[in-house]
Amino acid sequence: MELSLSIPALLFPAISLTMLAYNARYLAIAALIRQLHQKYQETASESVKLQVKKLNKRLTIIKNMQATAIFSFLLAVITMALIYLEYAVMAKVVFGFSLLALMISLILSLIEVQLSTRALSIQLKDME
Repeated sequence: MELSLSIPALLFPAISLTMLAYNARYLAIAALIRQLHQKYQETASESVKLQVKKLNKRLTIIKNMQATAIFSFLLAVITMALIYLEYAVMAKVVFGFSLLALMISLILSLIEVQLSTRALSIQLKDME
C-alpha cells in the first residue's frame, strides 16, 4: 500500500472534532463537580461526596482520552513529515501507531459513556 500525504491528513478533521467533543464533556463534568462541591460544603452529604468521586474518575478517563487523541494527532503529523522526507517504511509504522492511539482514545470514550449512562440510570431509579 502506498501511503500518501493525504491519508494521514484525513485524520486531522476527525481528531479535531473528537477533541472538541472531549473538551465539551470535560467542561460539563467540571462544572457539575463545582456545583456538587458547593453543595457538599453546605450539606456534607455522603451521597454528594460519592458522586464527586465518580465524576473525578470520569474526568480522569476524559483526560486520558484527550491525551491519546493528541498523541494520535502528533503521530499523524510525524507521519506526514516522514512521507515528505521519503521514509516510507517508517511513515507506515508511525501511522499505524497513530491509528492505534486514536482507537484507544475512542475505546476510552466508550468506557466513559458507559459510566455516564450507569450514573444516570442510578439517579433515575431514585426518582421512581
